[in-house]
Amino acid sequence: MPDYQKLKKYLKILVKSLKMCYTNNIFCFRGKALMNEKQAKKRIDELVETLNKHSYNYYVLDNPQISDYEYDMLNNELKALEEAYPRFLRADSPTQRVGGEAVSIFEKVPHTVQMASLQDVFSVGEVEDFCYRIQNEFSDAQFVAEPKIDGLSVSLEYENGVFVRGSTRGDGFVGEDVTLNLKTIFSIPLKLKEPIPFLEVRGEVYMPVSVFEKLVVKQTENGEQPFKNPRNAAAGSLRQKDSKIAAKRKLDIFCFNIQQCEGREFTSHYETLEYLKSQGFKTIPGYIKTSSTDEILQKIDDIGKNRFSLSYDIDGVVIKVDSLSQRELLGATAKTPKWAVAYKFPPEEKTSRLLDIKVNVGRTGVITPVAVFEPVFLAGTTVSRATLHNQDLIDEKCVNIGDIITVRKAGDIIPEVVNVAKKESEGSYQLPTDCPVCGTKTVREDGESAVRCPNVDCPAQIYRSIVHFASKPAMNIDGLGPAIVDSLIDGGLIKSVADLYTLKLDDLLMLEKFKDKSANNLLNSIENSKSNTLDRLVFALGIRNIGSAAAKLLCERFGSLDGIMAASLDEINAIDGFGDIMAKNVYDFLREPHTVALINRLKAYGINTEYKSNKVDSRFEGKTFVLTGTLPTLKRSEAKEIIERFGGKVSGSVSKNTDYVLAGEDAGSKLAKAQELGIALITEQEFLEKVKV
Repeated sequence: MPDYQKLKKYLKILVKSLKMCYTNNIFCFRGKALMNEKQAKKRIDELVETLNKHSYNYYVLDNPQISDYEYDMLNNELKALEEAYPRFLRADSPTQRVGGEAVSIFEKVPHTVQMASLQDVFSVGEVEDFCYRIQNEFSDAQFVAEPKIDGLSVSLEYENGVFVRGSTRGDGFVGEDVTLNLKTIFSIPLKLKEPIPFLEVRGEVYMPVSVFEKLVVKQTENGEQPFKNPRNAAAGSLRQKDSKIAAKRKLDIFCFNIQQCEGREFTSHYETLEYLKSQGFKTIPGYIKTSSTDEILQKIDDIGKNRFSLSYDIDGVVIKVDSLSQRELLGATAKTPKWAVAYKFPPEEKTSRLLDIKVNVGRTGVITPVAVFEPVFLAGTTVSRATLHNQDLIDEKCVNIGDIITVRKAGDIIPEVVNVAKKESEGSYQLPTDCPVCGTKTVREDGESAVRCPNVDCPAQIYRSIVHFASKPAMNIDGLGPAIVDSLIDGGLIKSVADLYTLKLDDLLMLEKFKDKSANNLLNSIENSKSNTLDRLVFALGIRNIGSAAAKLLCERFGSLDGIMAASLDEINAIDGFGDIMAKNVYDFLREPHTVALINRLKAYGINTEYKSNKVDSRFEGKTFVLTGTLPTLKRSEAKEIIERFGGKVSGSVSKNTDYVLAGEDAGSKLAKAQELGIALITEQEFLEKVKV
């Protein structure tokens, strides 16, 4: 029998020793090469195939075969190998899904085959009429009935089995190139199992309900306008100019149609769905093929009953003629095909008695009324609360406590009050003229619907402002979540964000939630936050309408917190990407006495208020570069950093707005497009000549 303790000890030593490092692009262990190029290529190919197989099992089949940890270890090994041997990087590598350089503009994409919309129908009778009309023309007609995903329609194009371009539907004739963002969706195969010459697939990008709900909570906490429903969230995420943001949104897709195909012939829609499935696409589950109208109506009923238990949003059922030749004969109108209809589910609405209206005070002082009503089971869950948004909406609907109200879920997700079904009160509810938390007189600024508490020392605002200050995109104080903030406030230890920097070990140990280790970890995290970049601090201050991107623009323009505070309204307004409201919010906020006092305290505690820009000079100001191929000595990240240091921008796609294409070996379609548009091509050597200081 082996000595397992000795074996375990040996393996630990081996794993520790085998921490991969690479010298001159050759993996080494104690100075000796572990791999030659042939071995590295073979291992990269093995890892790509293995990881893509596991991604398919996880994201398409929902049947993971390995743990997340095992997947991450394999993925990390692949990343290291690809960095050491960039010439062996494959287009279908899973490392290409994480998001790359931001694009400045989405290129237009003409659709060779129109991405048509469908005719909507809203009653069983209209579905029966459609089936009767088709079967009257073709006695052997069959149909495919499938759930209608409520998302954003896209086109996926493959050449020789490799994903080369993805675009939005647009107006059906022309869409936008969102290839980089689509690559972040793991259920989209980057390489097909069959390398046919050309394939164009239509699918519906959506945001899973659970992801949407978390996103709305995060947006609300950050004082941002939350998306109304998963469809809007998916559309907004897919059109992010920075694909790294899209990657964080965890989008998914169902594919439901072949638009064009070279190298394969099909006779029916059902056959194409089965083919898509065989090639690794995630197809819409629950579709049926039938010639019976009764079966179609039963399917509509079944889907309608179960739709709220699904992890994604559906808003109806699509009924299509199955035979592709019959579709050709049926043709289309100017707007819609004659061979399909989309039955739309009516929104589920229920009535309930309004028991109370609670008011919450947000981070920026906005007072939000919330309707509390008798619980009702609606769109798959029991709900008893819905936001009433503001006084204008309450007055418009004439809502008051005691009324019988109609409730539904906006987008089948967010509960909302539709109207008053039965008036059982006098007039409409009026928001309090005093803050319900601190008693300060509320205010309503001209042109705004929001009522606010102007007291910056209001406990409700203090709590939310501290939670925001400590959040990951702001000062990133690990261990300072909402519950800990509550404890610190309740314990009388903090009254503002500045008080965080006065906390001591003995203070924390007085609270039940802390032991030595957790208390020291929090204090270290608070101390480390002092050296954060200035843009994090500006975002953390919680200026209305100023997100992390806008905070960075302010820092790049003025260079320091003092510089931002001294800037005039016109100077702030002149920043590209700023508007009148954003500029005024910054200008006014930084002149409020409590803000000045807070910033002075933060400075005294040693928090960084200078912005260290890596910009050398402005020789590339206003110039846009595109990088393609493998450069002889520079990594793409290094070239991008150099370009930005000299004031330039890097785009992920070639357009008429591109000034230079920096091309290396194995440059592909970007090089061809640059040549077609007559854009200047430069080598790495020419580029390095341009950046000599």
